[in-house]
Amino acid sequence: MSVIVGKDSRVIVQGFTGKEGTFHSEQMLEYGTNIVGGITPKKGGTNHLGKPVFNTVCQAVSQEQPNVSIIFVPAPFASDSIIEAADAGIETIVCITEGIPVADMLKVKNYIDSFKSITLVGPNCPGVISPGQCKVGIMPANIHKEGSIGIVSRSGTLTYEAVDQITKQGLGQSTCIGIGGDPVPGTSIKDAVKLFIEDHQTEAIVIIGEIGGQMEINAAKYIKDNCSKPVISFIAGQTAPKGRTMGHAGAIIGGEEDTANAKNKIMQECGINVVKSPSKIGETVKKIIR
Repeated sequence: MSVIVGKDSRVIVQGFTGKEGTFHSEQMLEYGTNIVGGITPKKGGTNHLGKPVFNTVCQAVSQEQPNVSIIFVPAPFASDSIIEAADAGIETIVCITEGIPVADMLKVKNYIDSFKSITLVGPNCPGVISPGQCKVGIMPANIHKEGSIGIVSRSGTLTYEAVDQITKQGLGQSTCIGIGGDPVPGTSIKDAVKLFIEDHQTEAIVIIGEIGGQMEINAAKYIKDNCSKPVISFIAGQTAPKGRTMGHAGAIIGGEEDTANAKNKIMQECGINVVKSPSKIGETVKKIIR
């Protein structure tokens, strides 16, 4: 099994013919992702990378029945693209775009939440991959291996580091979810953890968090009451001074519980295996699993 994306995913690409959309669509197609078309206004009726191009998501849904969309639309228009996909009935929306204004994402999040059945991943994220089945994102596919470790992360590069370590330990991943580092993500760590708890293929869960916000704490408290699977976590930003954004717009310490040390303490109290260095993620997972 997998979560969010898998063998049954029929993918469209919003921003299909642009530079980023083209490059990453080629990579996804090479991996085996079932891209059924793309969206570029005013280019409908043409073909790109051997796939049909549509002017609107509604047209693509009518003709190709996609259930997943990945968005490479520039920041000023990305929020409208998310809403367009939702209105067209797309069940899973992955927004790679960075730099979307917080005010725009607040409106989008409220709108998406009203649908109940829609999953939004991102923005400002690497996407989602279920190794051996489907890649909807920009992550390097060659480091992934099909397996039983579920990974959710606020950091793209640390996701790749964790994946590479786990793969080199002879283990693999069920699904990797990069939720992004913006202040208003479509999917929270807790949301991802719930999916991994329910997924029979996932034997253990890796959480890669950051300073700032309460997502890690909310997830930890949920895990304490609802999860029997082993959970391993790493919180980035242990040396960050108060009040300074570190890398991501959402990684800013606003209170005592937002620090890495405070999050690590709470997560340990909730039964989570905390590692203090990202270099220890792979070996810790192997030790706990085997």
